This record gives sequence, C-alpha cells and structure tokens, in this order.
Amino acid sequence: MEAYSSMLFGVWFLIGAALVFWMQAGFAMVEAGFTRAKNTGNIIMKNLMDFCIGTVMFIVLGFGLMFGEDCLFGLVGRPTLGIFTDYANFDWSNFVFNLVFCATTATIVSGAMAERTKFISYCVYSGIISLVIYPIEAHWIWGGGWLSQIGFHDFAGSCAIHMVGGICALIGAKILGPRIGKFTRDSKGKIKKVNAFPGHNIALGALGVFILWLGWYGFNGAAATSLEQLASIFVTTTIAPAVATVTTMSYTWIKYGKPDVSMSLNASLAGLVAITAPCDVTDALGAIIIGIVSGFLVVFGVWLLDNKLRVDDPVGAVAVHMMNGIWGTIAVGLFATTSAPQSELAGLFYGGGFKLLGIQLLGVLTVGAWAAVTITIAFTVIKATIGLRASAEEEIVGLDRTEHGLPSAYSGFNMLEDDFDTDELDDETANLISETLEAAGLASLDEAVEVEYAPSQITAAGKPRMTKIEILCKERNLEKLKNSLMKLGITGMTVSHVMGCGVQKGAPEYYRGVALEPALLPKIRVDVVVCKVPVQQVIDTAKKVLYTGHIGDGKIFVYDVEQVVKIRTGEEDFAALQDVE
Repeated sequence: MEAYSSMLFGVWFLIGAALVFWMQAGFAMVEAGFTRAKNTGNIIMKNLMDFCIGTVMFIVLGFGLMFGEDCLFGLVGRPTLGIFTDYANFDWSNFVFNLVFCATTATIVSGAMAERTKFISYCVYSGIISLVIYPIEAHWIWGGGWLSQIGFHDFAGSCAIHMVGGICALIGAKILGPRIGKFTRDSKGKIKKVNAFPGHNIALGALGVFILWLGWYGFNGAAATSLEQLASIFVTTTIAPAVATVTTMSYTWIKYGKPDVSMSLNASLAGLVAITAPCDVTDALGAIIIGIVSGFLVVFGVWLLDNKLRVDDPVGAVAVHMMNGIWGTIAVGLFATTSAPQSELAGLFYGGGFKLLGIQLLGVLTVGAWAAVTITIAFTVIKATIGLRASAEEEIVGLDRTEHGLPSAYSGFNMLEDDFDTDELDDETANLISETLEAAGLASLDEAVEVEYAPSQITAAGKPRMTKIEILCKERNLEKLKNSLMKLGITGMTVSHVMGCGVQKGAPEYYRGVALEPALLPKIRVDVVVCKVPVQQVIDTAKKVLYTGHIGDGKIFVYDVEQVVKIRTGEEDFAALQDVE
C-alpha cells in the first residue's frame, strides 16, 4: 500500500504540474481582458514566451541554482547540467514542477508593465527572473537553503512566487512610468486626476480567473503526500478566494453603489495568492479570516498605487500578488494549526507564540530585499542599453501593430477600443498624442481624410443654408468623434453601423506573408445636419480626430439640405435645428 500510495501521489504531482502550466493560459486571458484590444496579441506573445524562455533559462542555470548541492552557507545551489550529463538519474518530476512555478513568477510582471513595454526588453528581464532571481530565493525556501533550515514555511509560493513577482512588477511599473493619459496634471505638473482605462473584454478576464482558480488546486495541492492533506488543501484553497470575493463585492457595492466586476475578479485571485503559503497548515476559520483580509487588501492596494504611489498597474498585479503574497506568508505565523493534517506548526493565534511569526517576517524581508535589488539592477541596465519603454507612437497605435506587425488580434470582429479624449488631458500629454498621431502617417493631414461634395438642389433664395455632413470612420473612433462634435455645439446626430471595403494602391496588408484580400469590414456612419455651426469647422474637427495616417481613417461627404421639419412642433429649417446644434 505504501508503494502504491507513493506511485499515486507521484502521478498526482505531475498532474499538478500540468495544472500549473494551464494557469499560463489563465494569466494570458486575465491580462488581455483587463487591457485594451490594440495590445492583445502582444500580451499573448509575452505569456507564451515567459514559459518558453523560462524553460531555456531553467535548463541552463536556474534548476542547478535552485536544487543543486547547497553551498555558500545555504545561499545558493551548485550549478549543474545533470539533465545532459546524467539524464538516466535526473529528477525529472521535480524539474518540470518547478519549471512551471518559475514561469508563473515571470508572468506576474507582465500585467503591471502591459501596454508600454518593448517586447525585446520584456524577453530579457523575463529571462533574468527565470535564470537567477527566482531560482536563488526559491533555493532558500525549497532547495534546502538557509530559510528552510530555520523553519520558514511557504508551502506553495505566496512568498517565493507571488510576492517576488509582485515586487518585480511594482519596481518595473514605477521605472517604466504610467501609460499616456493615465494621470492628468495641472499647470504646475501636479497630478489632479486618475483616469481609468477599462479592459476591453471582461468576459475574457473572467475566463482567465476561472482557469487560474482551477489551476490553483494543482498549484497548492500537487505537493500533498496524503489524501487527508490534499483534501484539506482543497478546502482552504476554495474558502479563502470565495470569502475574499464576497468581501470585495460587498465593500464595492456599499462604497460605489454597484458591485465592481473587475475588482471582484481580482479579489478571487487575491484570496488564492494569500492562501498559497498556509494552505496545508491552516483550518477553515483561518482560511475565512485570510480571505476577508485579502478582499479588503486588494481594493486598498489598487487605491494606493493609483492615488499615492502614482504607479500605473493595468491589471492590478501588484495589489493581487505582492500585497497578498506578503499577507499570506505572514498569515502562516498567525493561523498555522496542528489540527490540519500532517501539520506540526502552530501560529500566534493557535498557541504557538511569536517564534514562527518572526521567522515568516524575516523571510518576507530578506526575499523581498533580494528581489527588489536584483530586479532594480536588471531594469536599470536594460533601460540604459536597449531601452525599456516603447515609443509614444508605438504605445498610442498599439503594440500589436508596431511590435508584431499584427493589424488586430481580432480580425473579423468589430472591436470598440478604449481611446481617451485628448481634451480631458493636460496640455503636455494632449500635444504629445496629437503630434504622435500626425507623425505616424505616411500621408499629410490634408490627404488623410478625403472630402467629397455631392450637392443636391439649390435652396430657394433667402432661405438659410442647411448642410448634411456624413462621416464614415472606424468604430473605435466613435467616442472621440462624438465628444468633439458635441463640443462644437452639435448635440443631435444619427449613428449607423455599415459595412465597406476598399484597397489603397501601394499599401497592401499581409498576414503570415500572404496579402489580404479586400473584405467587407465594419464601419460607423455619423450623420449630422448643421445650420448655425460652420460646415468647415465640422470638417476640420472630424479630420483632426480621425486622422492616423493608416488605411481606413474614413471619408467625409457633404450635402446641401433643402428642408428640415421637426415633427413634434412643426418648426422648420433653422428653428428646427436649434435643439441639436
């Protein structure tokens, strides 16, 4: 039975590794869903390369530093290439399991630095995390290093993975700076407003959270050695995120009048992160308390980064992983109990005194310091050499197109992008956006939007001239166009979904080296009729708002209108238009 049990849990160990690998898909979906559509392909590519680059780095050096023979007083493992030199006796299961954990650490950083990081720079620092940063601190905790020798407990990685990834994310996002338009400054340069960039696909983000929650049962439970311990881990891994989500939902409902969807989704992840370290040594009551604190902590973390630290974290990675990674590690020293299967630890609230809590705090401080120092050096060197941040043009146009030559990650779908209104930004940022958009095109502004006049019959002498202006544009630009027209005094407009196609000579688009054939694409048609507002002013405004210099910016058609009648009042012509312009 003992041999059978050992074999059974050996198989479960590898199944758990597969579940942790599947979490890579969850991270990709969460990050893509919580950011803007124009960067989706870039984010998918980063999550793919986290694992692939991490595998290479872990083979070359990472695994040896983590599980090699202990040296330098427990600070590092001795590098080894046993996977090549002694494959027959190599620890295959341990390698695969810790490889997927390593990739998770690097992936956390992606979300906080999304939408403005150069892809080559991302590949470099992701490789550094997998090569050196994660393996050395993980050796301290799981590889027989000095922290494990003094009794530090982190069963599945609140500290080793999530806190470290979160610290790297915080420092990276701070060095990188906020996305264009995230913060509005006054004339003195002081930030007066935090602007929100809603994720483009909340359903995709929710799918990612459910994938991660499923994968977390392997993340936390794969190292279990008995059925009782595994079942207990599943219980605590279920309770903590559920309670955290209810807490956040209730808090945001009370505070904002509506339950916040994206914050509640992040709360589920926060509860999972916090229970990861104590999942095997806590009971149901401890898991409930850990979840409640996580629910409040994730909301506080997002507020702290936006309003005090002024760090732009698009997906909330720092609040979820760093803050709850710290909390989960400390929670071991508070809620560990010998009533949990195979647990020999007792925390402060279960009669164990302050010793375990002190060890946990020491681990948080030392591992945190290691991660902070090493990643700061890495980011500083990258910034000074190949550069860390994408250009303003690349950021505004979108990293899918500029970094990967991908016109859209949603070809064939009609996506409404979250574009900010430059009139709501400070002058410096608004000018930067306008200048960048003009510089991005190959054609001049006058050539970018074609204006065609198609006059109807001439109006009778003495009647005011009324003009219909028809604007064809991309749907993603609708909000900007609507806001700009309303600022001219036009409050009445008709918006229609239409389909169209066209080919611009000398500028074909390709996918995987094959020229794309013309196809009907979704467009928006905006119709307005003006009398008091100058026609040329409407045309100039539309040209300024819609111009990017790329194919499909749109067209404007201008028609004379013979008569306008308001049905409700019977007013005609000039009088009939006064409530819409």
